[in-house]
Amino acid sequence: MMRTTRKIAVAIAATALLGAAGGEMAQAAAVKPVGAAPSACRPANHIAKITKAPNSAGHRHYRVTLTAPRGYDPCRLAGSPTSVRFSNHGSENRITAGRYGNQRTAVTFGPGHPVHFDIQVPDNRRGISADEASFTLRAPDGEIPGTSFAEGKLKVATGTLVGPVQRGA
Repeated sequence: MMRTTRKIAVAIAATALLGAAGGEMAQAAAVKPVGAAPSACRPANHIAKITKAPNSAGHRHYRVTLTAPRGYDPCRLAGSPTSVRFSNHGSENRITAGRYGNQRTAVTFGPGHPVHFDIQVPDNRRGISADEASFTLRAPDGEIPGTSFAEGKLKVATGTLVGPVQRGA
């Protein structure tokens, strides 16, 4: 009887804690929602698309634009995404990306506030085709848990770099 009572008490306490947290499991402070809605920074709550951008001297550029649908709370992002990987038709290639630019500037991301980052690829090397990039977003105080995915055609090569997240599409 005592064991059953203890199990019921634990179940009630866990339910109360989850209810008080808005049904959200523990998450990084950077992703913690400001209001009642889930954070736009969580990978499941935004859309990312890769498009060709204007080339610069010696480099091809691609823009990864992130948008969040209505119904999600805004959040803060900073620096270049980490753990960037590229794949083509589901097969990951061997290219990994470094980063460049200011890694401390924070931007607001959420519904009506799209952000983007640049993928810079050396133009002097033969490129490897890719149709998807996976990456981990960063907040001012650390990485945001989970992996985001962006779709779009690009060519990557050794020496590929990823710029910091910036405001605007």
